[in-house]
Amino acid sequence: MQRYFLNQNADDHQRFFITNKDDIHHIKNVMRHQIDDYIIITFEDKQVYECKIIDMNDNGVEIILENKIDIDTELPQEVTICSGLIKADKYEWLLQKATELGASQFIATAMQRSVVKLNNNKVAKKLDRWEKIIKEAAEQSYRLTIPKINYASNLKEIYGSIEEYDYVLIAYENAAKDGENINFKSIIKQFSYGDRILVIFGPEGGLTEEEISLFDNKANQIGLGPRILRAETAPLYVLSAISYEKDLLE
Repeated sequence: MQRYFLNQNADDHQRFFITNKDDIHHIKNVMRHQIDDYIIITFEDKQVYECKIIDMNDNGVEIILENKIDIDTELPQEVTICSGLIKADKYEWLLQKATELGASQFIATAMQRSVVKLNNNKVAKKLDRWEKIIKEAAEQSYRLTIPKINYASNLKEIYGSIEEYDYVLIAYENAAKDGENINFKSIIKQFSYGDRILVIFGPEGGLTEEEISLFDNKANQIGLGPRILRAETAPLYVLSAISYEKDLLE
């Protein structure tokens, strides 16, 4: 059954209207739903209901709540993926898969070795496209929230908000080359429910020494095994490892 998000809190005694144009089009023209058909709605307060369509037109779809669905699909920790700008198709693939794996937020960051450059005129358009990709991935993977995405023009902006996080990790290629394979494993075991975690990844060319030194004494450098991972693969490795340790083992 198709799932959609609604930016309101659930209420058993209230009717709701889906007004998002993309959702209306999908319900009417893609899924070809009719009145009395059922869809699943995830509400702002993370409540999930099977809902019946009672009316629809080009301006909205009216629904009523029927059956509550008890489900928890979120990671126990809030993981923010800060990654250097990479080629468009690779970054969009990263966003889709990282959303499926439980990331709670993304920060697309211009870094010194980023081949891709965004000027101010392109940022809003890119964010709009990225938000749509994330939303669709969140619906497909039964997420209870839609991850947020922001843009930072350099890593110094990230440094300015570093105190918001309980843990800050930097996936550093040289750490993997030097055989570091203990730090990441031991740090994951320390994570508690609700911890906010920031993980920083470089672009295709990796992080520079200057960017690494910016976070001296503020972040933990981690290696991700003996193999050197691509820029779009490394975040998925980290999310998978956290999920395995915190979703499955605990």
